[in-house]
Amino acid sequence: MEKLAQILLVEDSRMDVELTLDAFREAKLLNPIHVASNGKDALDYVFGRNKYEDRNIYPLPNLILLDLKLPGIDGFEVLRQIKVAPILKRLPVVVLTSSKEDGDRALSYDIGTNSYLVKPVSFEGFLGVIRQIEGYWLSLNIAPPENNP
Repeated sequence: MEKLAQILLVEDSRMDVELTLDAFREAKLLNPIHVASNGKDALDYVFGRNKYEDRNIYPLPNLILLDLKLPGIDGFEVLRQIKVAPILKRLPVVVLTSSKEDGDRALSYDIGTNSYLVKPVSFEGFLGVIRQIEGYWLSLNIAPPENNP
């Protein structure tokens, strides 16, 4: 049996976290989802630092869903640090944000995001986005080979 892809959701809004988790449940996706509520926690998680050292409990994610507007270390800096780290640079990062700003989109792609999605306002719209993420990133997309620096 194939192992389910691990997802790291980086989101500071409790309401958006619940909306995302509800949408995953509604779409009947069984993928384990780990939540980081700020940029520091997200970086600690992906680099396996501090409370996230044990990779049996906190496995390296196969996909990151990243909000840009985070307290402290913002999503741009999280993305930047992931994409310059040899062991993490191939990790798919999907920006999932409420920002429709051209500058945010351009900077995200310049830094290395793999996709940029704007959060819909309605639950049905959000459910559609989650189904698209599942359909492409968790089903169709062929992951890059593991990075062994």
